[in-house]
Amino acid sequence: MSSGQARLTRYRMTQQRFVERRENDWRHLDDMLARVGRRGIRGLTPEEVVELGGRYRSLAGDLAYAQGRGYDPRLLAYLNRLVARAHAVIYGANTQAGSARIARFYTHTFPREFRRSIVPIVLCAALTVVCAVVAYAVVGSHPADAYALLPKGMIPPEIRKSLHNSNFNFDTGNSPLAASEIITNNVKVAVLAFAGSATLGIVTVYIIATNGLMVGGLGAMFANAGFGYDFWATVAPHGAIELTAIQIAGAAGLLIAAGMIAPGRLRRRDAIRANAARAGVLFAGVASMLVVAGTIEGFFSPLRLPADARIAFGCVTAILLAAYFTFAGRSDAAEL
Repeated sequence: MSSGQARLTRYRMTQQRFVERRENDWRHLDDMLARVGRRGIRGLTPEEVVELGGRYRSLAGDLAYAQGRGYDPRLLAYLNRLVARAHAVIYGANTQAGSARIARFYTHTFPREFRRSIVPIVLCAALTVVCAVVAYAVVGSHPADAYALLPKGMIPPEIRKSLHNSNFNFDTGNSPLAASEIITNNVKVAVLAFAGSATLGIVTVYIIATNGLMVGGLGAMFANAGFGYDFWATVAPHGAIELTAIQIAGAAGLLIAAGMIAPGRLRRRDAIRANAARAGVLFAGVASMLVVAGTIEGFFSPLRLPADARIAFGCVTAILLAAYFTFAGRSDAAEL
């Protein structure tokens, strides 16, 4: 036997031993992937789902070993196909699982936490309404008092046009930029209300109260100028979502503050941790709500629609929002 033939024999024996040692694992993985192909990831038991990742990594190592040894191209092609199938199943399943978690957050987790946290949300909403009514009454009777109630930057120098037609509110030629700025500003307000928990809720209450004063005070100023109905019609399309989001952000801040002030039977750090988890759910939902509200305010609200149409649109968004928080997530399990 020549030296070349001897090397070929040793090569074949080495590849043969490699295949004999690993073939059963490859076939088992192939069977698992076939079941996934027929029934989806539910075709595997929970233990097999965990096992799948380990077998995939082991197979990838086998492919690298076989490539390094220069084994038969047919074997390499087989291992490549198997690796590709396993990769598609594993990372496709992870993507689907991530999408399912996101969907469940909006269909169950967020609305359920909203209902569970209804007391601090109602408290923030009540504070907003009271402050708005007070500001509306005070500024409506004494316009100069607006400077005592509102931040100076929020007071228009002189109101000669309706809010919908004034540069103070809209630039219809640049809706994407307007939407981005509106969303950014609203998120800042929500973050401040949420972060106010670090001051035992004092800053949270201040932000919520200031927001109410601003809404009522500006409403009175435009009403005094003869544009009151248009003001509320301009606020209506995005107002239900935006104002509700601010109240939820405030409630999230109060939840954490409550864990600091009144931990109940829990240790303070445990109460803070538990309430912070709930607050995190609320704030994640708030961020999405503010994106929706900012988009409406940047793209829809500037449209030159009649005031009644804008009011009607706002009523529809309010009804849909109320239905979402009332009914979403109630179908498949009792709430805690």
